[in-house]
Amino acid sequence: MRHILLLLLVIVTMAGCQSKEIKELSLAGEWQFRLDSADVGVDSEWYEQNLPGSINLPGTLDDAGFGTPTSLEPELKKEVLLGLTRKYDYVGPAWYSREFTVPQNWDGKQVELNLERVIWKTTVWVDGQEVGGGESLVAPHRFDFSEYLKPGQKQRLTIRIDNRKQYDISVKLLAHAYTNATQIIWNGVIGDLKLEASDKLSIEKLQVFPDLEQKKLNLSFEVHNNTGENFEGDVKVEVFSQNDNANPVKASKSINANVKRQLVSLTVEMDDEEVVAWDEFNPHLYDLHLSFEGGGYNDAVSETFGMRSIKREGDQMMINGRPLFLRGTLECCIFPLKGYPPMSKKEWKELMITARDWGLNHLRFHSWCPPEAAFEAADEIGFYLQAELPYWNLTFGEDSATVRFLKEEAQRMIDEYGNHPSFCFWSMGNEIEGDFEQLNDLVHSLKSRDNRHLYCVTAFTFQEGHGKAPEPYDDFFITQYTDSGWVRGQGVFNVEYPSFDKDYQATAGHLEVPLITHEIGQYSVYPDPAEAAKYTGNLLPLNFQAIGNDMEKNGMLEMAPDFHKATGAFAGVLYKEEIERALKTEPVSGFQLLDLHDFPGQGTALVGLLDAFWDPKGAVSKVWFTRFSSPVVPLLRYEKAVYENNEVFKAIPQVVNYSNNDLSEVLTCRVKSSSGEQLFEENVGVKDIPVGNQKLEESFSFDFSTIDEAQQLTLELQYGEFVNAWKIWVYPAGKSVDTTDLVVTRSFTEARQALEHGKKVLLNPDVESLKGIEGMFVPVFWSPVHFPDQPGTMGLLMDENHKAFKIFPTSYHSDWQWWDLCKRSKTLELPYDFDGEIIVQVVDNFAKNRLLADVFEARIGDGKLIFCSMDISEDLDERPVARQLRKSLQKYMNSEDFTPEKTLKWEDIEQFEL
Repeated sequence: MRHILLLLLVIVTMAGCQSKEIKELSLAGEWQFRLDSADVGVDSEWYEQNLPGSINLPGTLDDAGFGTPTSLEPELKKEVLLGLTRKYDYVGPAWYSREFTVPQNWDGKQVELNLERVIWKTTVWVDGQEVGGGESLVAPHRFDFSEYLKPGQKQRLTIRIDNRKQYDISVKLLAHAYTNATQIIWNGVIGDLKLEASDKLSIEKLQVFPDLEQKKLNLSFEVHNNTGENFEGDVKVEVFSQNDNANPVKASKSINANVKRQLVSLTVEMDDEEVVAWDEFNPHLYDLHLSFEGGGYNDAVSETFGMRSIKREGDQMMINGRPLFLRGTLECCIFPLKGYPPMSKKEWKELMITARDWGLNHLRFHSWCPPEAAFEAADEIGFYLQAELPYWNLTFGEDSATVRFLKEEAQRMIDEYGNHPSFCFWSMGNEIEGDFEQLNDLVHSLKSRDNRHLYCVTAFTFQEGHGKAPEPYDDFFITQYTDSGWVRGQGVFNVEYPSFDKDYQATAGHLEVPLITHEIGQYSVYPDPAEAAKYTGNLLPLNFQAIGNDMEKNGMLEMAPDFHKATGAFAGVLYKEEIERALKTEPVSGFQLLDLHDFPGQGTALVGLLDAFWDPKGAVSKVWFTRFSSPVVPLLRYEKAVYENNEVFKAIPQVVNYSNNDLSEVLTCRVKSSSGEQLFEENVGVKDIPVGNQKLEESFSFDFSTIDEAQQLTLELQYGEFVNAWKIWVYPAGKSVDTTDLVVTRSFTEARQALEHGKKVLLNPDVESLKGIEGMFVPVFWSPVHFPDQPGTMGLLMDENHKAFKIFPTSYHSDWQWWDLCKRSKTLELPYDFDGEIIVQVVDNFAKNRLLADVFEARIGDGKLIFCSMDISEDLDERPVARQLRKSLQKYMNSEDFTPEKTLKWEDIEQFEL
């Protein structure tokens, strides 16, 4: 809310000039400061003293280089790999002081100190007199200076800021409002730092409640009368469209300003024909000006708002009476240069435009609340925000002081940010455990005060008896599984054979509130050590440097770019199926990715397709990503990824339309070869698709009998301008290859004997007979440091042009056709000086950086060997991929291309046998 002083212009005859009334005084600049690690400043009355140090505010101790320098070095150990490292660390009280002088004409004004954002507790003195204290993590700290000022005279302002933990809001300091994992536990002031003046009669706490259906506004505000007088006055309202400020809507009301604080309600009838709703497609905004005049006093405030209705109807989320689907990602206060959030609208706009360019319309602020600038940017961009209380703990309700603090924080969020149309969703925190009766009571209380948002009790919980079904006061339900099973791929993709006709209807169809799938993704991407050069601010990339150093020591550094690209592309494959399963499910109203961009903490959780700076990693493009992450997405339901040419491909199309219009477009399905040749096209004509999730009655089929060589095909579904595509693989059934002069064996003994006789040997031991790492299809979940008890591999890396893949088409990275082979494998750990040639490499996690492989070749004596630790021998009648890889390796081995240049000893091979 912005105050506008409506003061008479003072005509100043001296020097023949006019002087405008000053309404605010910036305190930005140089301040004195002193650290108080022993916490003796209050008892020693530092508020009466000059402080010896110098610092610039707004800013932080980290910005200025104050605190204890880190002693960590870029070594591959847990404390380094936990995340980025603060150059300087300080947790405790710090004191800041400066002189100031308010204008003479502020005499008799109400004057307020505004510290826009602080961690965590503040105490303020003026000329040695204590003014008060603040303790918010979500809102500005404000102090009434009116009784302490001497206009025209020099005075001293002293602020003590204590960034120590004040309340039990966080398990292991994980809540992003107070953590060193992303945002750091900084000390200082960021954002506005100023004094603001208003009349002794002022308008405060203006709240705008748009009613889109009735086309009216319900206003609530307070009139503060500190004049000591009683009088009548007039409240006037003007509402302007930002697209047309020439014809405002007006309203007025007379009131008696006869109490110190008076709550006033006022209804404004909007023009029925002119009302424009706010949403992602048309983020139309209005400006409201509210003024009061009476008893010789004037004050006015302005507020920007949108005419927006957000509701739930059964299991469907509705925006302005239309179905809404959230395409979201988390924002965990990740700002790796400064370690604190930007406070300018420009910076937030840049971030949100990037997210929008990648097809998203939603941000979830995980266990923190962003500053005013973020809401302003989202209002203008048309982004739906989920803000949260600063809470991620397992003990809600046990400490009454913490509960009181959170209730006060919730009220501050309403007061500060409630009018923003982008503030659509509100959770009490992340994965909360504790007293759910108290949590539900809190949500019920907030809903009764402020109906402009949709609420949920917690963004998922692991607590027994909760988390699998909505809470009583949930308007929407965030979870990773229900009482019927998983609703995200992490619980499915490594255990179920890949199929693409699946959705979450069976596990979500019984829910009676909208479902948002919780933190989907979390597929770890191998770090790019070169990214370390981008960290030029307050945080050191010792983790990136340590990984690079370890790879260099092991002779693997040149592999890092390929690891980075291959694992990034594989993560993209998995994210695509994650998102499409959610889109296919009618009861699902959205997803929240973890994450579109990297999370640098919690063990270096580099799970994004973009890095921590929101820059693309280069493995996938936003053009590709927005094919399945956009308001309108063509989808295809089909049985599997791998076929034989004696099968018929069948698919059912589906188009999800979460745009702002019903659509009527031509629907076409195509099948293309790897060279781009069109093999099949079927046009089913114009299909009418209303807004929402539409299953179609049509189906497509394609006979593979004309395909006589193994191919990777592309399925393409086009609806008007919207196109989506998928890869499938087709192998010729029953087609054999020449195995003359080859020895194919599962026996180490037989392989050795054949090699000694100069034979070509394909050694494929029983997986259970091998030393190695359990085969996995999916990559590391989240982080190998944060979750060390997992196999810890990150996908495959191949040269797709290698002659061994001549009849086994593949990309350079893992994809769905590798699922069966990965699951029935044992990954081999090779010595760093391994002298064979790897054909199928397995990318290890960055905490270990082992040299791993599933297939390699080498000369041994006069013989030539391919060693395959993927099972390509058992159940081949039921495993076409294993059968085809076996054929491709055999064909390669019987060709002139099979000329291994690297030489190994038999002892190098037998080490893999149990």
